[in-house]
Amino acid sequence: MPVILACFLLGLTLIIVRRIAGDGFILVPRRWVVERSFGWLGRWRRLSKDYEERTDVAEAMVTVAAIRIMLHRLVHPNRRRLPSPDF
Repeated sequence: MPVILACFLLGLTLIIVRRIAGDGFILVPRRWVVERSFGWLGRWRRLSKDYEERTDVAEAMVTVAAIRIMLHRLVHPNRRRLPSPDF
């Protein structure tokens, strides 16, 4: 598998979380971190839908959004929410 090879070459640890048996909603540990990050990125208009035709442009927009979020946190450490982007 290419994922296992990439993890080996980069020295990363891959943790596969299996689905917990049961009916209804069951909270999966640490999944909220990913969902929260997707929520932050989804507030950007260009990232809310799949507008981009090229993957490199979409990747650049995710990078710009992440940089803006990090810079806002450095400048305003006590504010919780980012203002809406103008572009």
